Amino acid sequence: MLHEPASPVGKDPAFAYKRRLGVVMVIVYGVIYAGFVVINLVQPQHMGDILFAGLDIAVVYGFGLIVLALVLALVYNRACGRKEAELSGGKGGARS
Repeated sequence: MLHEPASPVGKDPAFAYKRRLGVVMVIVYGVIYAGFVVINLVQPQHMGDILFAGLDIAVVYGFGLIVLALVLALVYNRACGRKEAELSGGKGGARS
């Protein structure tokens, strides 16, 4: 295997934006996940309650957390790409 040298990395002008957005998204996800944990700690018997289509709360909430993580990742990627393009004068960055 041949490995080429890493591309030089300069200062990222969008770093502060990316960090702030990432922290906000982690907090949002953490609060929603904490709700899942609290339900399991306080009243675990309710996780077996059927919510819809024969699926219980545990399954719906669990899949909801997975989907939410994917959606947040896509939103983060799109938002950061747009910010990078904005700060670099519109060259490169996210595609519309």
